[in-house]
Amino acid sequence: MALDFEQKQAVVAEVAEAAGKALAAVAAEYRGLTVEEMTEFRVKAREGGVFVKVAKNTLVRRAIEGTDYECMQDSLAGPLLLAFSMDDPGAAARLVKDYSKDHDKLIAKLVAVGGTLYDASELERLSSLPTYDQAIAILMGVMKAPVEKFVRTLAEPQAKLVRTLAAVRDAKQAA
Repeated sequence: MALDFEQKQAVVAEVAEAAGKALAAVAAEYRGLTVEEMTEFRVKAREGGVFVKVAKNTLVRRAIEGTDYECMQDSLAGPLLLAFSMDDPGAAARLVKDYSKDHDKLIAKLVAVGGTLYDASELERLSSLPTYDQAIAILMGVMKAPVEKFVRTLAEPQAKLVRTLAAVRDAKQAA
């Protein structure tokens, strides 16, 4: 079924809005996936905060003009689905990577972050980025480490004295 002009405008506006807010984008070839598999993919995307759209490449080219993902325009070819990470830069990459493990027909073709186009091989690196919660936990661990070391250093003289007195007591009891 062909789209009329208003429907095409709506698709372009929807993709342009998502591209304007997105932190990263992944384009993947989905040729050979069944409707049930695509539905499952979309459900997982919705749960992970990823905007997924399948649209004609000409409409996508118009939609991403003037956004950080304009770098993808020349590489859009064939049946592609676009996955935009809305909250977490690595969400779309993780989704495509995890889903393609079980469904080998989903093949990542393009990865774009911050206006830079990367090869599909960079999908692994982008997917390994920590989530927001993981990044906060890492930061808190790094911030907490010096304080913990300082407290251990302050407590060490008393602990050494107690160990020395215990050793003297054990030596006297043995004698």
